[in-house]
Amino acid sequence: MAGKLKKGSLVRVNREKLDNSVEAKSSDIRFPPYLFESDGEVVDTRGEYALVKFYVPTPNIWFRLDQLEVTG
Repeated sequence: MAGKLKKGSLVRVNREKLDNSVEAKSSDIRFPPYLFESDGEVVDTRGEYALVKFYVPTPNIWFRLDQLEVTG
């Protein structure tokens, strides 16, 4: 997966992998629908994480690479 993801890649969050993650268990699990229903753009990658920008008025979010699916 890491080889496919690069700056500018369009991605969508995989609900199953996010729901069962350490990140989900340590915070509010009521995720907004746009995470799963719309594409986001990778703006940076560091190690096993990618910073994703969604086209809604919210801050960018870091996700583990395995929680993302390339859509375009």
